[in-house]
Amino acid sequence: MPSATAEREAAPHGMPVHEVVLLAETDADTGLSAAAAARRLAELGPNRLPEHRGPGRLRRMLAQFHNPLIYVLLGAAALTFALGETVDASVVLAVVLVNAIVGYLQEVRAERALDALEAMVRTEATVVRDGVAARVASDELVPGDLVVLEEGDQVPADLRLVRSRELRVDESALTGESQPVLKNPLPVPHDTALADRADMAYSGTLVTTGGGRGVVVETGADTEIGHVHRLVGSTTTVRTPLTRKLARFSRVLTAGILGLAVLSVVIGLLRGEPFADMVTAAVALAVGAIPEGLPAAVTVTLAIGVARMARRNAVIRRLPAVETLGSTTVICTDKTGTLTTNAMTVRHVVAGGDRWEVDGIGYSPVARHPSAPPAVREVLLAGLACNDADVVRQDDRWTAVGDPTEAALVVSARKAGLSRDDVPERVDELPFTSQRRFMATRHTGGVVYLKGAVERIAEFTGDADHRDAEELAGRGLRVLAFARAEVPEDTPLTEEALRGAVFLGLQAMHDPPRPEALEAVRACQEAGIEVRMITGDHLGTARAIAEHFSLAPGAVHARVSPEEKLRLVKRFQADGHVVAMTGDGVNDAPALRRADIGVAMGRGGTEVAKQAADMVLTDDNFSSIRAAVEEGRAVFDNLRKFIIWTLPTNMAEGLVILTAILLGTALPILPVQILWINMTTAVALGLTLAFEPREPDVMRRPPLPPSLPLLTASLAQRVLLVSVVLLAGSFAAFHLFDGPVDQARTVAVNVFVAAQIAYLFNCRSLENLRPRVGVRRNPWLLIGIAVTVVLQLLLTYTPVMNALFHTAPIGWSAWLPVVGLAVVAYAVVEVDKWWRRTRSPKGMRKEVAPER
Repeated sequence: MPSATAEREAAPHGMPVHEVVLLAETDADTGLSAAAAARRLAELGPNRLPEHRGPGRLRRMLAQFHNPLIYVLLGAAALTFALGETVDASVVLAVVLVNAIVGYLQEVRAERALDALEAMVRTEATVVRDGVAARVASDELVPGDLVVLEEGDQVPADLRLVRSRELRVDESALTGESQPVLKNPLPVPHDTALADRADMAYSGTLVTTGGGRGVVVETGADTEIGHVHRLVGSTTTVRTPLTRKLARFSRVLTAGILGLAVLSVVIGLLRGEPFADMVTAAVALAVGAIPEGLPAAVTVTLAIGVARMARRNAVIRRLPAVETLGSTTVICTDKTGTLTTNAMTVRHVVAGGDRWEVDGIGYSPVARHPSAPPAVREVLLAGLACNDADVVRQDDRWTAVGDPTEAALVVSARKAGLSRDDVPERVDELPFTSQRRFMATRHTGGVVYLKGAVERIAEFTGDADHRDAEELAGRGLRVLAFARAEVPEDTPLTEEALRGAVFLGLQAMHDPPRPEALEAVRACQEAGIEVRMITGDHLGTARAIAEHFSLAPGAVHARVSPEEKLRLVKRFQADGHVVAMTGDGVNDAPALRRADIGVAMGRGGTEVAKQAADMVLTDDNFSSIRAAVEEGRAVFDNLRKFIIWTLPTNMAEGLVILTAILLGTALPILPVQILWINMTTAVALGLTLAFEPREPDVMRRPPLPPSLPLLTASLAQRVLLVSVVLLAGSFAAFHLFDGPVDQARTVAVNVFVAAQIAYLFNCRSLENLRPRVGVRRNPWLLIGIAVTVVLQLLLTYTPVMNALFHTAPIGWSAWLPVVGLAVVAYAVVEVDKWWRRTRSPKGMRKEVAPER
């Protein structure tokens, strides 16, 4: 028995049937013997995809803690425990644990794509052994087995066809070909692309019509679907822009915190301060500089984005994918079903010298043109008579049963009020074949209807004027010609008997672009996102659709294989792009997993594609991708707003401690008070930014470069500016207060919180002098402020809080500098915005009035 490698090198699709049979040491009529099949099964193993074994559960779980941000959080917990604040430390540890669990579940998700692939090939097959046909489990098939295919069967292995009978196979899941492929045993050139190998039937594909027989040439991992399985297993996912930026930010933050802590200890020792006191101060500095609320804010902001996207038909399967969409610079989209309706639709009928336009899109057969001219009705009747398909209503939508092209003819006829009752009973037929290129049906009374390629029908009618057909075909439409003949029922139905048929007219159809997708692609292009079509369909069909979407020819990639899709994604990523990849088939799974964001189709997509993707579209519509990108940009905006809002507080807290050490004065705020500020305001105030509605111009600006850090130079300067204001304000409030130290610290704490409330309004828009959406659009903002005010009053005036946090009641006059410094902080930031906008050309643009 030749090895699998030798058979693969022999390329069975390029060999005549007898050579394939000889090489496989089998028989095209009787198949293998049972004994030979058993030997080969023992030698080569079952027809099953190999199991994928990833790292163990413990190792995978521990890997979730290998991140600089996690190290910072664990350090914060340890320092907080050292300060005796077990409740706050427990909260930080809980955040770390939740993040680890989420990450672990995301790792497990990747294996489900492989499991779904394996499930696709677990079926039964009809196999001929010793000349007897029997049903066996598909994993018992071996190379050389003779498999019988019938309508509705799933192909159980890679087969070289030896016999076919109008066999059509739906290969869309594997190749992306939108139409069922007509198969025949004739060999094709060795270099023929996978989607064009008409003499092969591949594992996991589906027989839609007809039947045939084929010799098994590949099983298990050696099949084409096995090749995709290996690609999925070996394809590594890439880190999202957000996780990359957070990791970089965490490393810088960690180094800065450690550097300042060590510096504070050294300075204190040089000043002669006790070592224990300096360690305590360093701990306070580190606790103040760590943004404990950042992980919770990231999680909540992403979760809110998930909910908003779900309402717009985009289901997110892992949280970081939300933000990734907002950073997308290239969208690689499929054609069929995503940009188009995936429903062949007749648009034009040419008959009697007139052209009749057909309204409507898709398979809905609602009568629209009951008064169609007689010549048009005759063409439509011919399309309905010479037809084996139908349309049915399932789950509140109309779907095709049978060939999509024939289903389109059924719909066009029914739109004119015609039904099967108008068609005489069929008594004979000449079925369509790739050689015949037409179909003919004879009905009672001897009337025969013909349907087929224009030039083929012209051979029977003598009509040589193809100008209408050429014009329609030039617009990317598929054109079919129709004719009528009279052949008595007692006369054999042959091609010769059809000579002299009467030409009736043409029907031109296509898979129309989704109207909403046209606007969505345009919006993405205006937002600076490059849209590329990647499809397994023919180049001509793809380019015709691309023209509707104003996509340049260079943006169209047709007849692509799984490896080519994967290479395209990697190439774009190597060029620095953030890539979103859409797909619905098995052949899309490797590229979906490799892309920065994989987008699968919820209705028409295979389970393999859904498991490999990060996001699933419930309506298979490109406009939902556009909506998800819009929400993703809003999520990224809100994350940056939170970070820009929280960092000045953390930096100022650290600077307050460092400055006190440098000046040799008492600490204006204590470590336990720092924890109070960080934990309460992050939840009550900071998280309200996660609910900010998207700004109106979110899709009128280019995507941020993937290399751009979370903190740009201008935003970093703003963080430093606000930090200095907080530092000066808190020091002034502490040292100018005339009273006990506990009261002075209470005033300083309230200065921090009041300034954070004021700065929260600044951060609702990072660039504009006023937010473009009113406060009413985010009621959580006012609720958060009210909760914060109540908490601060409890902290200031209740005995239990005074005892826990070393605060003391203050007079009402002490609140005047608190409110005054908050107003100053707000004004300073607005002046900074105004100054930067006047220096920037884009700052001269007209502002949009805020929504109320």
